[in-house]
Amino acid sequence: MALRMHINYPRETEMDEQRTNRLTRRGMFELGSAAGLIAASALSTAQPVKAGPQSGRNFEPLPDFKYSLEGSGGWEGPGGSAKEVTVAEFPVSRSIAGVSMRLTPGGLRELHWHAIAAEWAYIVEGRCRITVFSPNGQAEVVDFEQGDIWYFPKGYPHSLQGLAPHGTHFVLAFDNGQFSEFGTFSITDWFAQTSAAVLAQNTCLRPDVIARLPKKEAYIVQGKVPAGELPQFRNKQIETNQSPHKYRMGQQNVVSFEGGDERIVSMADFPAQSTLSCAVLRIEPGAIRELHWHPTADEWGYVLEGNAEIAVFGAHGRSKKDNFQKGDVFFIDQGFGHYVLNTGSSDLHVLLVFNNPVYQQISLSSWLGANPTQLIADNFGLSNAAVDNMPKELMGMVKKS
Repeated sequence: MALRMHINYPRETEMDEQRTNRLTRRGMFELGSAAGLIAASALSTAQPVKAGPQSGRNFEPLPDFKYSLEGSGGWEGPGGSAKEVTVAEFPVSRSIAGVSMRLTPGGLRELHWHAIAAEWAYIVEGRCRITVFSPNGQAEVVDFEQGDIWYFPKGYPHSLQGLAPHGTHFVLAFDNGQFSEFGTFSITDWFAQTSAAVLAQNTCLRPDVIARLPKKEAYIVQGKVPAGELPQFRNKQIETNQSPHKYRMGQQNVVSFEGGDERIVSMADFPAQSTLSCAVLRIEPGAIRELHWHPTADEWGYVLEGNAEIAVFGAHGRSKKDNFQKGDVFFIDQGFGHYVLNTGSSDLHVLLVFNNPVYQQISLSSWLGANPTQLIADNFGLSNAAVDNMPKELMGMVKKS
């Protein structure tokens, strides 16, 4: 029988209510702050205050942007395991939550759905079979392998099952930092909370069969290893989904640079992926993903392989740097400058998720090339000859000089 850690994880509905309450309190605070600003404005004519960049105003230091997902606790049972990171464990990650899940061959993440978040996944290793049902009555049974991704909008019921010979490991991302994998809407939990009479009326099961159903949420169970051939729907009249939830990211052409390469998938490539975009980076030893930022999205990252130094720039004289290894997660706020440097002796592989279906970036090299030489010279107090040595076009991944 699956063993669960004794942790009271809030249900999605409870978390939504808590979030609403927090937003309500926040709104009252902001109203009060606005009144204070109006009053301060009225006094400013009598008491002028000189201000300027870094003039002594106190700004909060940048928060920790690293979390060791694979080093954390979680759930483990005969059919698999799961570790999660939400805003509760990782306060900076307000917009994205993540899960590292492993399923044995036949290990089944039971039929379930998510009320407050869409689900995105990347297959790290092995093979997995999913089922998903859409509100329009269409459905899919699809097999995934390493490098594939899926996306299920919030509320779409689905299941996940490991395939032979080794099962699967995948990373999940959800477009809500408050989402908890351990508080989803699972079918066994629903059945356990429903009277036998109502279940009999809805499922056509006999009372003796209903009596043998699980008395609480099963979550992950050890099922039979699925056959190689995709099974048929129980209802032969169901139409296969015309908006596929699968994209073969690992088969996508890469964009190559001097120090590595990247694959980027946006909604334009994968229409089902309507709230997120994603990328996989490969950075060679000593190379760096150049200084850049994302103007329209937060960035959530998972280190697949290798070692990295990542630094974040938050304006007002603030920056923060940390070292990362396989299984670590990082989060970078929208618009914050950053870089990713490979500090290891082998290639660095990083999985990235952005909370916007349209991928956008501003890289330092491209920005510098989009300005006149004299302006750059004046800005930094350099000669025109020195500026001519600066990059004029996108470098992406830069080798160690």
